[in-house]
Amino acid sequence: MTRPGLSRPPRRIPHRQHSAGRIWLAIGISLAELYSMQLACAGGVLPTGGRYVAGTGTIVGASNGLVITQPGSTRGVIDWNSFSIGGNNSVTFNNGTGATLNRVTGGSPSAILGRLSATGSLYVINPQGVVVGPSGTVTTGGRFVASTLDARDSAFMNGGALILSGNSDASVINLGKIGSTGGDIFLISRRAVINAGTITAPNGTAELAAGEQVLLQDSASSKQVLVQTGSKGTVVNGGSIAAAQISLQAADGNVFALAGGGTRIRATGTANRDGHVWLVADRGRVEQSGVIMATNADGRGGTVDTDAAQTAFGATAAVHAGEWNLSTPAFTIDQSAARALGGSLNSGTSVAVTTTHATGATGDIGVASNLSWSGPASLTLAAYRDVSIGSGAKIANQGAGNLSLRADATGINNDGSVTNHGTLDWSKSTGTLSAFYDMNGSYVAGTQLSNAAWVPPAFSGLVKQITAYKLVNSVTDLTNVAKDLSGNYALGRNIDASATSSSPFAPIGNVDTPFTGQFDGQGKAIASLTLGGYLVYADDQPQPLVGMFGAIGTQGVVRNLGISGTANSANVSGLVGFPSFDMGILAGLNNGTVVRVNTAGTVATRNPSASLPVDFSIAGGLVGVNAGSILRSSSSADVSSGGVLGGLAGANSGLVSQSFATGAVASSGYVARGGGGLVGSNSGTISQSYATGSTSFPGCRAGSQCGGAALVVDNSGTITQSFATGPVNQPLYGPIGIARSNSGTITNDVYWDTNTTGATIGVKYGTPIPAANELTTAQMSTPASFVGYDFGPTGVWAMPAGATHPVLRWQLAQ
Repeated sequence: MTRPGLSRPPRRIPHRQHSAGRIWLAIGISLAELYSMQLACAGGVLPTGGRYVAGTGTIVGASNGLVITQPGSTRGVIDWNSFSIGGNNSVTFNNGTGATLNRVTGGSPSAILGRLSATGSLYVINPQGVVVGPSGTVTTGGRFVASTLDARDSAFMNGGALILSGNSDASVINLGKIGSTGGDIFLISRRAVINAGTITAPNGTAELAAGEQVLLQDSASSKQVLVQTGSKGTVVNGGSIAAAQISLQAADGNVFALAGGGTRIRATGTANRDGHVWLVADRGRVEQSGVIMATNADGRGGTVDTDAAQTAFGATAAVHAGEWNLSTPAFTIDQSAARALGGSLNSGTSVAVTTTHATGATGDIGVASNLSWSGPASLTLAAYRDVSIGSGAKIANQGAGNLSLRADATGINNDGSVTNHGTLDWSKSTGTLSAFYDMNGSYVAGTQLSNAAWVPPAFSGLVKQITAYKLVNSVTDLTNVAKDLSGNYALGRNIDASATSSSPFAPIGNVDTPFTGQFDGQGKAIASLTLGGYLVYADDQPQPLVGMFGAIGTQGVVRNLGISGTANSANVSGLVGFPSFDMGILAGLNNGTVVRVNTAGTVATRNPSASLPVDFSIAGGLVGVNAGSILRSSSSADVSSGGVLGGLAGANSGLVSQSFATGAVASSGYVARGGGGLVGSNSGTISQSYATGSTSFPGCRAGSQCGGAALVVDNSGTITQSFATGPVNQPLYGPIGIARSNSGTITNDVYWDTNTTGATIGVKYGTPIPAANELTTAQMSTPASFVGYDFGPTGVWAMPAGATHPVLRWQLAQ
């Protein structure tokens, strides 16, 4: 008869074999053997031969049980000859909030058919196997670990991360109930880990792992067991698992998340842990049949991550969460996958499928079956190389769902292409459909149906419901944008542009031929970009334009982008005469729409003739001149110029809304027309925006037009619901809180911090603003001080704990 050590290798388990008996059979044990083991343990079996080999404590026999007392919430290690508990027996560990490792040195497996409990953490290590029978219960206040892999006593006694390793072919099986009220539950084996019972860890993680060597660590935000050396083992859940976070991990083996009545895997996050489920067999196979659920503590959807070399889905497979991330070498959406993905999307779960090209696979994603859903969930298909929709296949949404088809997901310019031979139907959707392909790849649109009533969401910067973008993956790709100024582009990866330090980047577009397409950064960034290039001064371009874009046209859109770098007129070659510049890190001139763009670095204008330091430049941290719209954007760039300058824009005749600047502004030179913390000269509209950077005027001299203020230099436009807090160093005029001169409209909801700016006046010349708009830092920290500002849950403004001034609510989502 095979011992309950479970030495036989596991067999593949079909999707529908989810009863306890069938799971048991699948790993090589008959029901008769199970009953024999139960009968053997039912006659009063208790652990034998226990002795402390590290730490101290007492082991005392009681009626039908043992009581182990470990004083002072310490750690201890006990070696046992055997460790089994009969059906009517109990073993209790009074170890405070400490931890006890129990190692079985004899030749028999551990069968827990009675009650095992601990006030603290409890480890049961038995190379012959650990089984919690149908009548067995395990309850702990801290961690519970059952493992066939062993650990060093010294490492355990020291606490912290623990490496467990071993070559046993035995298994860890739960047919009963295992619960931890305050900690985690870990079932670990080299060969097989099976749960056909109940596992609950409402405040921690529940993790089942198969491997030859694993790292057991402490983490409040991620899985705590990492398989370091695989064993081609098997992890099966056919029972119920409920915990804050859950992980089934087999590395190069198989993970079976099997079906059953109701939801069998349920992660419900806590204040310290998001609701997260991991199914990991990155070199093996994950089979899912049934519903997996993940929610955060606030009731919103959590996350499920599936990482497998091969995947399979049963008829009832679905994920109910906020997002499901599925990573695999290559993927075909066949009927079973379409059913699983569609069921998940219909439940409100956004799904992202990413292929990795591992194991020599193509890395392609193919759609061979119809996939449709209703509601707001989004689907992302991100292929290592190509995405293709097969002939006759259809992807459709009715609701507000988005579809993203992404080729060359790693952004390495591998000719990634998107090909649609089927149908993409968004005619009944208010969501968007986006395709991304390499510049050296191709795009086949096929049949695409859009919604004639579609309206772009506020602050999205979107132009059309269906858009195809060429990917910008390198500085060379960025340079090539200038070859098609009306094209649509997207950053495929973060770009390190440090090579431009020796060959400055020439602006994309100019006044005569501006950029009129779309450039979507997709939340990525271009770093260390040195701006300058070769320009020719001409009569029809009185001021050269310097920025990543020279000029953005009225139809042009730039969004979701971060740029850090240097814009310096000293880097510009090919100049004639003594020109001044329109200069910003993003653009010299914006006539279009800029949404959710942030810049960092330095902007500096310098006349190339040291003998004639006259500078009429217009410089800003984001753009030099804005005649279009700047929405929900920011700059932390330091700006210095002898002309008009601002932390965000040098001059604004358009719209600046829900934006801010934090960089230092320094006005110098012979003209020294002045600087503002947010904008230099404003003849347009500034709304719901602010500046916190310092403004200084080292070149200010008597008789010049120098000077400025914490928000703007001069205003002939409209400023509403905005404020300034940055220090102002103004030797001639003294600090000014809002504007040096005002011939326009500054409403009564525009404020400045008198403590930090040093200003006791809001406007020096022109129409004043009320003295009541001068607030102390204490008042700036109180929402009630800001009349008309919406600090509600969906309002424009927020006041984080400990903040000394309001922030824009969109900032909190970054």
